[in-house]
Amino acid sequence: MKVENGPLKPKRPRPKRLQWKKKTRPKRPQLTSKTAHYVTLYKYRINDVITSDKILSYSDRLQKFGLTTLETRRLRGDLIDVFKMFKGFDNITLNDFFKLSSTTLRGHTLKIYKPQLHVDVGKFFFQVRIIDVWNSLPIPLINCETIATFKKHLDCLLKNRGYI
Repeated sequence: MKVENGPLKPKRPRPKRLQWKKKTRPKRPQLTSKTAHYVTLYKYRINDVITSDKILSYSDRLQKFGLTTLETRRLRGDLIDVFKMFKGFDNITLNDFFKLSSTTLRGHTLKIYKPQLHVDVGKFFFQVRIIDVWNSLPIPLINCETIATFKKHLDCLLKNRGYI
């Protein structure tokens, strides 16, 4: 018996073999001689700054570059976070971290209650280390409406207190 072939199907083209490319990295823009000159000058300048400043102490380097200490930056960031919690700029409820003080004899009305700790480890927690500083802030700083104005007034206060 002879089997009849149906209509001829067109042949599928075979995929071409992938050839190995010599350059596997994407092409970078070519540097002109002028930009290459500036890049080398920049590298030399950075190298000079780094090597010459190894002799200086930490506080001298901070003053030279106009930076603040790590403790000051951490304090500033913590105060900004507490301000955001109080004003509702974050989706964090205030009661998860703090308990408001029941007395408003002195200072502002947003004072935080400071719990008594019997272990030294607890005094380094965010909830505890920020309380004294927050409670000592002046009323105009606490009553700021936006984060930008709070930051501006906070920087002035930290500068006056000698942190910056």
